Amino acid sequence: MFLTSECHEKLLDFNIYLIIPSQLCRVDKIVRMKSESIKLPFRDAQLVQIVDAALADTARRSGDWLVCRPGCTQCCVGVFAIDQLDAARLEQGLRELTMSDPERAAAVVERARQSVKRLSQDFPGDPATGLLDPAQEERFEDFANDEPCAALDPATGHCDLYHSRPMTCRVFGPPVRSEEGLGVCELCYHGATEEQIAACEMPVTDLGEELLEEFEQSSGRRGQTLVAFALAI
Repeated sequence: MFLTSECHEKLLDFNIYLIIPSQLCRVDKIVRMKSESIKLPFRDAQLVQIVDAALADTARRSGDWLVCRPGCTQCCVGVFAIDQLDAARLEQGLRELTMSDPERAAAVVERARQSVKRLSQDFPGDPATGLLDPAQEERFEDFANDEPCAALDPATGHCDLYHSRPMTCRVFGPPVRSEEGLGVCELCYHGATEEQIAACEMPVTDLGEELLEEFEQSSGRRGQTLVAFALAI
């Protein structure tokens, strides 16, 4: 089964804070106000390491069949639901980017804000909170399939928050098993037999579900949202 992209990331030193443009100062201030009290689960780094190691192993077994490369952005177009752990990871990544490259962070925030404006009118949920309505899941399937991800730099084709990207992004491309069977990106595994694709299957850990439950209980944040809403501070 092939999946299309439609189916489908402290305070500044006072002197530095004074010299960067006012717009970027506001971005940093809002980032800190929104997220400084939200802590990722201690084992989140372990989760990311496990998933990334599984992807690396799958890529090794897949060879040229897995064509995912920097600049290939098909899977970066079309919105997809993320959980609150993904959202918190994106927020942390944005805080870190604000420290290292405030101009690029400001661009991410602006893209997110513009995306939220476009998405809000027909949003299948509450646009004020950015939370999706589970009862509107069917309508979500056809929602904003041409909307680019706010983390995607349109000039370079690279993800500005790559190391903080959601789990969906980390597993999209290689063979991953779901209730519908084994799915791969439609651009990958051309010429491979079903047996060869199955031999490249990427294992998925259950640790994510455990950490999500832990995070929801500790933070009080629940429900699914979109990348743009997580970044439109």
